[in-house]
Amino acid sequence: QVQLVESGGGSEQAGGSLRLSCAASLNTYARNCMGWFRQAPGKEREGVVLIYAGDVSAYYADSVQGRFTISQDNDNERVYLQMNRLKPENTAKYYCAAEGVRSGYYCYRLLSDPAGFRSWGKGTQVTVSS
Repeated sequence: QVQLVESGGGSEQAGGSLRLSCAASLNTYARNCMGWFRQAPGKEREGVVLIYAGDVSAYYADSVQGRFTISQDNDNERVYLQMNRLKPENTAKYYCAAEGVRSGYYCYRLLSDPAGFRSWGKGTQVTVSS
């Protein structure tokens, strides 16, 4: 099982930026689909963005498209989430997730299916004030 450790959360004012990082260990295949989910109090966990290492395709939720950017290092051991133009509704606990998939299509499908991930980090809090 992949071990995931997030960092970089914090508090920011609306319009500001934050950068999250997720460090993954172990099996390369088990982390070829990695990315971020978030969960606000009283709400379900929702997909934010995933990246498929096979062709470096990224899949964004509509709500963050154009403001958030995912990237990964060359070894696919760390992924980053650059969050710009933050909004109060972005306040949530952000979780890193990783799974092994056969193609980018299956990685894309997982954006709306958090139950499909076996590896999760413990989460990092992001709070955006108005």
